[in-house]
Amino acid sequence: QVQLVESGGGLVQAGGSLRLSCAASGRTFSINAMGWFRQAPGKEREFVAAISRSGSSIYYSDPVKGRFTISRDNAKNTVYLQMNSLKPEDTAVYYCAARFWGVTTTDSEYNYWGQGTQVTVSS
Repeated sequence: QVQLVESGGGLVQAGGSLRLSCAASGRTFSINAMGWFRQAPGKEREFVAAISRSGSSIYYSDPVKGRFTISRDNAKNTVYLQMNSLKPEDTAVYYCAARFWGVTTTDSEYNYWGQGTQVTVSS
């Protein structure tokens, strides 16, 4: 089993920045790709960013491209999401996810999920 714990969420004004972290524990050697998804109230969960184990493959959704940066530190079993130029529409619960295989933007293809961290951007 793999456990994922997100941190770093909070309340920020539009234009501000936040850095989310997701620490993995357990059978971390089995993890390949990791990703971030988000779910706003009344909306479906959507893909935000994903990164391969080596970091050589990275994907972003169009709404966050150029503003968010995903990275990982395999020695610490941690993936990060640096969020800059935040907008009110970025308000959501952000979830970290991990899977055994390569990078994908499809949430159903991830094997493990964190509990989520709330990000609220005020206008």
